[in-house]
Amino acid sequence: MSELQAPDTIFERIGGDAAVEAVVEIFYGKVLGDPELKDYFADTDIDRLKKHQARFVGMALGSTRPYSGRSMGKAHEGLAITSDHFDLVVGHLAASLTEAGVDDETIGAIAGKLLPLKGDIVTA
Repeated sequence: MSELQAPDTIFERIGGDAAVEAVVEIFYGKVLGDPELKDYFADTDIDRLKKHQARFVGMALGSTRPYSGRSMGKAHEGLAITSDHFDLVVGHLAASLTEAGVDDETIGAIAGKLLPLKGDIVTA
C-alpha cells in the first residue's frame, strides 16, 4: 500500500494484527471480569482462545491471514449461550474497541460484520 492510498479494509484502518491483538486483550479483561460471563470460560485455555479470537476477528475485518479454528456453531455448541449474554459480549467488544481508540463509524462496521453470527452462537 502506498503512502497516498487509503487502507482498504477495516483490519488495515484500525492498525492490523497489533491493534486486533490489543483489542482482544482489553476485551477478555472485560469479559472475564463480568460475573455473568466468566463461568463460560472456567475450563478454557484463555491464551489459546485469545489467539483464535484475534485470528477470527482479523479475518472478519479483512486480514489475509487465515483463520483455521472451528466454526462459530461448533465452538459454542453445548454452552447454552443466551441472547442476553451474547449482547453483553457485544457490549464489551464495543467498549474495548472504544478504549483502543477505534472511531464509532468503524465500530458500527465491525458490529455489522460480527452480529450475523448471533444465530450460530446463541443456543439457549
